[in-house]
This record gives sequence, structure tokens and C-alpha cells, in this order.
Amino acid sequence: MAKSLFLVASLLVLGNVVFTVRAEFPPSLIVDLAKILMDNYCSPEKLVGMQEAIDAASSNTEILSIPDPDTLANVLTAGVQSTINDPRLKVSHEPNYVPVEVPQLPPLPPAQLIAILQASIKLDVLEGNIGYLRIDHILGEDVAEKIGLLLLELVWNKILPTSALIFDLRFTSSGHFSGIPYIVSYFTDAEPLIHIDSMYDRTTDTTTELWSLPTLLGERYGTTKPLIILTSKNTDGIAEDVAYCLQNLKRATIVGEKTAGGSVKLDKIKVGDTDFYVTVPSAKSINPITGSTWEVTGVKPDVEVNAEDALATAIKIVNLRAQVPAIIEGSATLIAENYAFEAVGADVAAKLNGLLASGEYSAVNSKASLEAKLSADLQTLSGDKSLKVTSNTPALPPMDYSPEMFIELIKVSFHTDVLENNIGFLRFDMFGDFEEVKPIAQIIVEHVWNKVVNTDAMIIDLRNNIGGPTTAIGGFCSYFFDGDKQILLDKLYDRPSGSTTELWTMDQLTGTRYGAKKSLIILTSGATAGAAEEFVYILKKLGRAMIVGETTSGGSHPPMTFPVGDTNVYLSIPTVHCDTATGPAWEGAGIAPHIPVPAEAALDTAKGILSKQLAGQK
Repeated sequence: MAKSLFLVASLLVLGNVVFTVRAEFPPSLIVDLAKILMDNYCSPEKLVGMQEAIDAASSNTEILSIPDPDTLANVLTAGVQSTINDPRLKVSHEPNYVPVEVPQLPPLPPAQLIAILQASIKLDVLEGNIGYLRIDHILGEDVAEKIGLLLLELVWNKILPTSALIFDLRFTSSGHFSGIPYIVSYFTDAEPLIHIDSMYDRTTDTTTELWSLPTLLGERYGTTKPLIILTSKNTDGIAEDVAYCLQNLKRATIVGEKTAGGSVKLDKIKVGDTDFYVTVPSAKSINPITGSTWEVTGVKPDVEVNAEDALATAIKIVNLRAQVPAIIEGSATLIAENYAFEAVGADVAAKLNGLLASGEYSAVNSKASLEAKLSADLQTLSGDKSLKVTSNTPALPPMDYSPEMFIELIKVSFHTDVLENNIGFLRFDMFGDFEEVKPIAQIIVEHVWNKVVNTDAMIIDLRNNIGGPTTAIGGFCSYFFDGDKQILLDKLYDRPSGSTTELWTMDQLTGTRYGAKKSLIILTSGATAGAAEEFVYILKKLGRAMIVGETTSGGSHPPMTFPVGDTNVYLSIPTVHCDTATGPAWEGAGIAPHIPVPAEAALDTAKGILSKQLAGQK
């Protein structure tokens, strides 16, 4: 049997309890209850196998030995809910129940009707021209048509001029499904018509499609102004459907708590000729976009906060979105004016403004999400991982190190060794600033350079070097050339100033040069970046070193940090690129090695190459 009858679950709940007093409950109670579900429950696919279970249980009246009708109702409720896995199903015992009829709106004097509307609808225009609208009942089509002109005058015409709207459904637990297209349509365009939702009614076995309306009373709010819907665990039924539809149409952002997970239609049906009633969801919503529903599970908010914090959170989101155009346009201008490669900067700026115009940034909910999206877009558009949003972290004040502290710092920053065949090995993982290195140059020479300068060949390991300032590159390169003449190492173009700086070897150095004749191999990896790449680029271009390992990161010269107007957003923009007259730049592309090998194999490969060279020279 595909499903066990809820009766089985109910009996399991009872366990071994024996009732000695027998209540006067008709034997048909369970079967009548099951038939009501079979004929009315909104998801018949969950009832597969129910008929067979009814037949098997029709002669089993043991459960009817429960003497108290309320206890029996609770047991039946537990059985029904656990069997069908739907907490909306409820059995109750109500001897005095009188069906509630929805009262029709009687003709009322205008003054009285205005008073009713003002009491049931809360409206305000908050600071920053943010509209606030709270409705605790979703009006149906008939009522809306009767009082439409008053709604327009008292409510809607005051909302229309606002720059954004916060629609408060935290207290909305009732309504009529015919009101859904009216609400949704005010936040969509007249054309094309949109299939908003579908309602399947089990009792009639019909599906009604809800579409946006081509004509409305008054003007539409439109599709571009921010719309925030507030929800709580008390948001129920039709209000959930409104929130779910606008969320999946990408027209609204939901802020607050997950909703109740109710139903578009609940029927309370008498069970046979008894005082028992069963509440059954007899219709369900099927969203055309998701193919699913919010019922039972509830509507999950885009920004989940406690209901009491939802309004304040929504105001923050609206205020942030009001800043977004200035942030994106300001970012585009900064990139166009400062990015190292002018053509790329102009292209990125144009495409970034295009993303803004197409609404790509209309759904940001926090400064963090805006910054993350902007960074991702900049890197996608430029192919440059150094072009991104950054923080404006102030530089640390210079440390007042003693000579002994400098020595210890240098020891942990550099690793030197003399390998077999008198091959020098030098590793350091970041370049320093020239002005900071200059005062301690003699210490570095004594404790690092002098250990490897007298070797017959050298391996410089930059596999883990992530860059740093490039101001010391010229000086470091100079050690690997002779001092009899200056050599042009590179030309660096600075975009903001429009100037080009020539980088030459230095004629005066601290310590002894390694010279231009001894073999030099540089090890690289995909992590080798920035200043380290400039060093590799120069020595490879000038034929001074063999590169072994992996293609480098393809980073950039140290980027500059720019504030985006007064928005507290900062951009990291590479502004300098190397000379491209003799070939493509390494920025963004990386430097391919002469001998490509995995990074972990690069050292052994280099040692093998140099050992053979040195052996051949003997």
C-alpha cells in the first residue's frame, strides 16, 4: 500500500492504552473523515493508497473507544497531519459551531467608509520620500471595485510620488485571492501581460490562471522604484501569495521572518452527522515561475531579520539603493580616468554603466553585497583580479626597530642556502619599499646577500612571492648586471599623471654585484604576483635569467586606492603598466616560464639544469 492510513498513525499514538468507557461515536466517523480528505484535499497526489487503507480500517473501531471527544479530535489531527505531512489539516469537536459567512460590504455614507479605510490601512511618507503602506486584509475584486475611487484618493495617490515603497504585510492574515492581480499589477508594466499565479481548486477540479491587468484605476507604481515587503510568521494566506509572486517576479525584496505557510483557501467541513469538523486546504497556489508553492513551507525572506527589526532594515536597504547609481557611475568614472590600460578602462566603465541601466544593481540588500557584486563585475569585465572594491585601511605607523630586531626580522624574511655544486639559493616572499630597505641595506647584505653572492650559479625562488612595492625592483635587478654601463630595464606608464618613468640599473650598490655572466634561474608559480612578476619580466625580457615553473599570477603593479565620492566605498585600481612597445605586458596575463613544470618540481628541475651546466664548464 503506497500510504498507510492516518488511522494507523493515530493508533500508534495511543500505544497500549485501554479505554474501559465507550463513547457514542459512530463507527463511520473515520471513514467519513477519510472520504472528506479524498474529495477535498488540494494535493490528491499525497493521497495515493488512501482508498485501500479506508477499506482496511472501516471495520476497526478501536480508536473510537476514546471517551473524550476533544482528545479524540487531537488524536485524529495528529494522525491526519503525520500521514499526509500537512500541519494545516485539523480535526475539531465543536457542538456549537456556526459557519461564519463573510459579510457583504453594505452601502455606507462616504464619511463612514473613509473612517473604516483610515482605520484599516496605515499610510505614511517617511524621511527620504519613502512610502510606507500597511494593509492587514487583502481586498477582493468586488470590494476593491466598490471603493476603488476612495482608495485612489486616500491611499494610492499619496503613495505614487514616493521614491520607494515599504509594503508592510507583517500583520496580514486574511484576504481574497481575486485581489492578488490588482496588487501585483500596480508594480508591473501594462504590457506584456504576466502570468502571475495559478490556483487549483480541488472541489471543482479547476485551475484558474491569474494574470496581470492591462488597465487599472489610477497610475502604476512602475517597475523601477524599490519595493520592499515586510513579513512575519503571522503573514498568512493571500498575503503570502502576494509576497511570493512579487519576489519571484524579481520585483520586490522580502524583509523579515519566514511566513506562516498557510493556504489560499481553507474549508471547514462537518464530518458526517457528528459534531466533528475537519479543516482542509481545498485549493493551492502553483507559481508559474517556480512550479512550486509557498504553502506549508512559507515564503523565505531575502533578508531574514526579526519582525520587529524589519522596518528599520528595509529603510537601510532603500537608503543604500538610493546611493547605488552614484556609486556605480562614480566607479565607472574613476576606472575610465585612472585604469592603467586606457582602452580597457573605457570599456569596463561603459559596460559597468550598462549593468546599472539594465537593473543589475537594483536588488542589492547591503553594503557588503553591493561591494561583492561590484568587485565580481569589475574583475569579470576587465579580467584583472586587482581591480576591485577594497577597504580604506590606514597604513600602520613605522616601527622603531633596533638593529638586533632588524637582524631577526631579516632572518625570518629571507631563506638562503648553498646547494651542491656551489649553487646559491635565495628565497623571499615579498618585495620591500626602496625607502624602507635603503637604511637597512647593509644589514641585508651582511646577513643575506653575502651568503650567496660568491656561488657559481643562483636559484631565486619566487614561487610564494606575492609582490609588494615595486620601488626596489631597479636596485635588486642591478645586482645581476655588470656596473660598467647602465641598462634600461623597463618603462612604466602611470595613467593618472600620463607620465612614463624609465627604470634603469643603478651604478652604486651596497655590497658586491652578482654580475651578468653567472647562470641565474628564477622559480615561479601561479601565486607569483605583482612586483615579483615585474622582476621576472625584466630579467626574462633582457635574457638574464631562465624561468622555471608555472605561469605567474597575472597581477598588476601595486594598485592605488580611490574613494568613490563621499560614499564610503573604495576602489583598488591598477594605474601603472610596463612597457608594451616590445611585446605584450605581463599584467593580467602572467609570465610564461622557459621551462614549464609544476611548482613543486621547479627546484629539482633548476638544480638539475645548473648542475649539468656547471659540470660542463669543468
